[in-house]
Parts: sequence; structure tokens; C-alpha cells
Amino acid sequence: MIQQLKTRFDADDRAVSPVIGVILMVAITVILAAVIASLTLGLGDSAQTAPTAKFDFEQTGTLSDGTAEVTVSHASGATIANERVDVVYGTDDEKFGEEVSAGTSTVVDSGEISSGSAEEIKVVWTSEDGSTSTVLATYQIQ
Repeated sequence: MIQQLKTRFDADDRAVSPVIGVILMVAITVILAAVIASLTLGLGDSAQTAPTAKFDFEQTGTLSDGTAEVTVSHASGATIANERVDVVYGTDDEKFGEEVSAGTSTVVDSGEISSGSAEEIKVVWTSEDGSTSTVLATYQIQ
């Protein structure tokens, strides 16, 4: 009797092992397919986000008498490649002469600012692929 029970339990145990093996193989295949698909379709790429940076503006002269000059300085935050940052005023723009890091600055002078074309200066960052742009700082010219 004991021999018959033991044989019956052994037969049942052997049937579980192939089922678990098949389930594990299917799970591994699905995981590998998902990883390969995400790598080939570029789903693992992260979106470009705007850097965090603080810019200071210092104005001398006034817009009304044509002597306005504004110095735009990178005060703190992330270092940014200069081709990614524009200082925009009216229909014109200015570039920083070098990599934009703490302490670098550029000057927008009265010859470039006229009361008709610019009343506000914006520091604009553009993503590497050009698909996104963000205003990092603005200044109202006095």
C-alpha cells in the first residue's frame, strides 16, 4: 500500500516540473523581447530637459534716451554649451562668446537696443536636436 501511494505521488511531482519550466521559458522570452524592442526602438533614450541656471541682468542708461546697455551674466547653475543659448531681444539675438558657466557674460548695448524693436531680453536654451526651447530668464528693459 505504501509503495502504491509513493508511486502515485512521484508521478504527480514529475508533471509539475515541465509546466514550471515552460512558464519560466515563456517569461524569459517575453522579457528579452521587451528589452531588445526598447533598445532598437529608442524607447530607452531620455528626453532632453532644460538646464537649471540663474542669469543676472545689469542695466546702465535708459531705453528712452537711447543709452541703454544690459549686461547678461550667468550667475549660477549648470554649465551650458554656448551654441545652445541665445540672448534674444526684439528681432535680434546675441551669443555668449564661450561656454556659458558661472561668471560668463555678454553685453547688449544701446546700438543693438532701440525703443521700437526691444523692450525685453530673454535667455533662451534650445535642445541639441532643435525640437525644444525654453526661456531660462527674462528682463524688462527700463
